[in-house]
Amino acid sequence: MSKEKIYIFDTTLRDGAQTQGVDFSIDEKNRIANALSKLGVDYIEAGWPGANPTDTNFFNKPPKLSNSTLVAFGMTKKSGRSAENDPGLSAILNSNTKSVCIVGKTWDFHVDVALGISKEENLENIVDTTKHFVKNNREYMFDAEHFFDGYKNNKDYALKCIRSAYDSGARWIVLCDTNGGTLPFEIEEIVNDITKIIPGKNLGIHTHNDTENAVANTLAAIRSGARQVQGTLNGLGERCGNANIVSIIPTLLFKKYFKDKFDISVEEKKVKYLTECSRLLDEILNRKPNNHAAYVGASAFSHKGGLHVSAVEKNPKTYEHIVPESIGNKRNIVVSDQSGRSNILSRLEKLNIKINKDDPKVQKLLDQVKDREFIGYAYDGADASFELLTRRLLGEVPNYLNIKKYEVKVSKSNDNDLVNSYATVVLQVDKKDITCEGSGNGPVNAIDNAIRSNVNKIGKYSEYLKDLRLVDYKVRILNTGTN
Repeated sequence: MSKEKIYIFDTTLRDGAQTQGVDFSIDEKNRIANALSKLGVDYIEAGWPGANPTDTNFFNKPPKLSNSTLVAFGMTKKSGRSAENDPGLSAILNSNTKSVCIVGKTWDFHVDVALGISKEENLENIVDTTKHFVKNNREYMFDAEHFFDGYKNNKDYALKCIRSAYDSGARWIVLCDTNGGTLPFEIEEIVNDITKIIPGKNLGIHTHNDTENAVANTLAAIRSGARQVQGTLNGLGERCGNANIVSIIPTLLFKKYFKDKFDISVEEKKVKYLTECSRLLDEILNRKPNNHAAYVGASAFSHKGGLHVSAVEKNPKTYEHIVPESIGNKRNIVVSDQSGRSNILSRLEKLNIKINKDDPKVQKLLDQVKDREFIGYAYDGADASFELLTRRLLGEVPNYLNIKKYEVKVSKSNDNDLVNSYATVVLQVDKKDITCEGSGNGPVNAIDNAIRSNVNKIGKYSEYLKDLRLVDYKVRILNTGTN
């Protein structure tokens, strides 16, 4: 039996760009578009030509994409003028993309309140805009804004809107849950009803995550017949975000129900770039990736409980629903106060530390981890700290110097917002005390700088500090409170 194709439409650069605090540059748009094309998505909606200088300039010199079709976004023509004389539509045509996606109102409440025009005039705008782009040989997609709310409040009018676009030549009718309030069972029922008047091969779904159901709603729409899915990388988008294609793509590719029925352009060999693509977006946005993100998060295939780790070591299927490497992620065995011997042994193997599994030091190391985490230390995200703890226990860390005591003062000037730390450190080197002083950005950096700036006092050990850099660390305040 031949499979039907599901088309993946990414709108990170358009709808995702409407996220509070997000403002892509042209270079960033290019990087994301190229990453999405490498992944293999069908459509990349890159912005609204004419709406702002960034989008206009991006479309004036678009990237050459080998696997994806670039899409220009806009809205239906304004009332009182023809489609041919609408500057907004002209800017979209002049972007010279093969495909365009035009949003139009389908909820009568919005037609009355937001547009302030008659329902008939809105229908005329939808028809004229559609015919204008079809006449100019564009693949036309109609984003039926607020469709599900419109359907629930005035079904007949909502259906007239999408039918008008379809009958005027639209290739895709995209049903939008713009407010994000529709639930999966409603999506399934409504989309199933729509397929009676518009073929599923011409239907798309665009959901928002205001009830934490965007991905579930997208899958429900596919089950009922929709064949284009719109979403963004990492669920970026206004308010609570859009449907997350990072979750949707591997679900369609690997989960039996969808895998047996559908094909997507993101092949198994390409989906290995999924984690890379997700983290590229976070890097561009200068934000920490969500460790608990489905499929691609650093914790998605992390195992902490001793019983879990023991089982995973025997067969990963015991606690993993797919192979992490299939989407570019990896397994992580966590060392913590809930660890068992299996966790410790697995982590030691990863660090290439050779030790017999029956060596009493394994249990001693496990006890130390649990004791230290009890008082506030955390090793599940501090690999270097765990390695140092282990190698000290095994006697593999030379004792060049000790910090005998230190004092750190933190100050803030009223003239600016900078907070400075000043450290005095007493080192014990070869049974001699050496006092070092230095400042820095935070207590740890100040202590590091104090030792480093006085390295000449350390004598024969100074060479060891020259190529040693403190590059990644986290400070946790233990036992906080007034006492």
